[in-house]
Amino acid sequence: MTHKQDFRGKRVTVVGLGIEGVDLARYLVGKGALVTVSDSRPAERLTPRLRDLDGLPVILSLGRNDPADTITADHVFVSQGVPLDIPALTAARDRGVPLDSMMRLFLDLCPGPVVGITGSSGKTTVTSLVGAIFAAAGKDHVVGGNIGVELLSLLDDIGPETWVVLEISHTQLELTAKSPHVACVLNVTPNHLDRYSWESYVDLKRNILRHQTAGDVAVLGYDNAVSRSLASDTRGKVVFFSDGADTPAPAALLRGDMIIWRDRVKDTPVLSVDDIPLRGRHNVANVLAATAVASACGIPADAIATAVRGFKAVPHRLEFVAAVDGVAYYNDSIATTPERTLAGVRSFQGPIVLLLGGREKHLPLDEMFREVCGRCRALVFFGEARETLVAAARAASDAVDQNKRPDRHVVDTLDDAVPAARAAARPGDVVLLSPACTSFDAYDNFEERGEHFRRLVTAMTSTEGRSRP
Repeated sequence: MTHKQDFRGKRVTVVGLGIEGVDLARYLVGKGALVTVSDSRPAERLTPRLRDLDGLPVILSLGRNDPADTITADHVFVSQGVPLDIPALTAARDRGVPLDSMMRLFLDLCPGPVVGITGSSGKTTVTSLVGAIFAAAGKDHVVGGNIGVELLSLLDDIGPETWVVLEISHTQLELTAKSPHVACVLNVTPNHLDRYSWESYVDLKRNILRHQTAGDVAVLGYDNAVSRSLASDTRGKVVFFSDGADTPAPAALLRGDMIIWRDRVKDTPVLSVDDIPLRGRHNVANVLAATAVASACGIPADAIATAVRGFKAVPHRLEFVAAVDGVAYYNDSIATTPERTLAGVRSFQGPIVLLLGGREKHLPLDEMFREVCGRCRALVFFGEARETLVAAARAASDAVDQNKRPDRHVVDTLDDAVPAARAAARPGDVVLLSPACTSFDAYDNFEERGEHFRRLVTAMTSTEGRSRP
């Protein structure tokens, strides 16, 4: 389906009023469409988004997704995260109403070359790194997508020579029919199994490569078996990145403590691991990925090194908040999987008081708790999944020396969890919010949860400690 079509006078329903829903509504109104916005949430839960629509001539249909709004439309746009099998969308399909998405519309309309980055973890950091590298190289570019920037609003600023760097989630790949010129799959690990089968989830990630041509590039994480296997699914040139393996060229590799770019002729040193200003081994992999993407786009090593050395951590990703009474508080609210939480815990050497909780995704917990229960001073459980997490921690603790088992504290909410963590921590410890669960039991997204944690920590900050330890 092409989007060179004329929306003037057409009845268009946008399902889901998130960042994408607002972006779509603004764009479609600007093109003369008669727009209805449908969201299952009531108006009181949508106040910020409704404020974004002030002055726009849209019809609001809130509190449920009414099939009447979709079956009477000429076109339905589905915001990412809205399940495609809800009755309103099933009814639209049955009536032959076209279903579409913001990402598909943008990829059809975008006049410049697109870099698309997806994966189970690391997407935002790698996308931000690549954007910083393009800036350091003086390349005309924009950054957007799942990173929180409205894409359709950027179209007027994008020309044929403008590079577009996109973070793309698996749900944004559900309705796409075009692949980025440079498509990167960082990794694919069990995630979102509360909504998708493993096979379906992998297939969604594969969509970023599915429509590539011989002139395109696929950048794949070699150390992850699934992303490595996707090399056979693209017609484009394959570029790998790895922090240990001796991969085929071209590739971004770690040799000793040096990140290098290996093309088919030579190895070019980029920068030392010691120059990476981000915590954790997983961030070495993120820099390798950004190096591979940028190099595939023709950016030289000196610009990559300059950008990485000056890079600041993205909020909610091992973000230092404050030091209180000699204890360092870190916000890792992005950690919505056990794997991500484990990466966060491994980023610190000393004792940790770990805050875990939210809504579980039905992911395996055993590996995380086997290590966490041997490394943490205390575990604080909160939110909807707290009892499930406690049971998994108790089972793992049985294999840990009794003297090394962490204390366990069970509370209702994050408001209760932060003071419980403060009481359990000792000077020199780290209190780490790295929940291993989604935020949807109490918040609209992980950013809201992280901001709440920041406020709670800031409120108790003592006059003695605001500097980073």
